[in-house]
Amino acid sequence: MPLEPEEVREIYKQIGANVAKIRKQKHYSQLKLSLAIGHNSVSLISFAEIGLKGAHFNIEHLLQIAKVLEVDICEFFAGISLEEMGDKP
Repeated sequence: MPLEPEEVREIYKQIGANVAKIRKQKHYSQLKLSLAIGHNSVSLISFAEIGLKGAHFNIEHLLQIAKVLEVDICEFFAGISLEEMGDKP
């Protein structure tokens, strides 16, 4: 069964929260991370970390961020269980 739009938004929000947590653990500001992945503004990072205006990270962003922060990309998906989604009545 396909995921509902709200479920997808929740996944994006969890990924954003995970990126923010790891970024802070690695002592990176939003600006420092933005510049490291080739963006001149913090908008992408700040919006995607909290899901503002529907912003979210795409796979390319996540790969770049994982490389910069020296973490496995799987860490961004912590706390997400697809088995619990899509089965709601």
